[in-house]
Amino acid sequence: MSRPGPGRPGGLPIITAMPRLKATPAPVLRLQIKHGVAIGPGKAALLEQIAASGSISQAAAALGLSYRTAWQMADSLNKDFSGPLVASAKGGASGGGAALTPLGAEVLARYRSMEARALAAIEAELAPFEALLRR
Repeated sequence: MSRPGPGRPGGLPIITAMPRLKATPAPVLRLQIKHGVAIGPGKAALLEQIAASGSISQAAAALGLSYRTAWQMADSLNKDFSGPLVASAKGGASGGGAALTPLGAEVLARYRSMEARALAAIEAELAPFEALLRR
């Protein structure tokens, strides 16, 4: 589900599949950008996969998403920030493709940094919290 990779703060793994529900509490950072619009682990994983593969289609396949869903997520991100996060070229004879813009790379890096800091801040509370759950 994850693999070590370059470009991640603190050597954190690159997510290669959508997060799955776990039997133990698993904190998730989701930042609400505006009403009804958020960036969380799914969109961050999509950005990572686009950066790694150079393709929305390949990113979608790696995450188990339809191309349409991945394209809609990328389009939403492009519309919700001060500039586009993903630049894409249509396919055809020259192939097409997609890449993160400098803003996209910055948004992804900042999200992952905040995620790591937030998870580190609550790590000590997870075990006591889990003890309160019904088995």
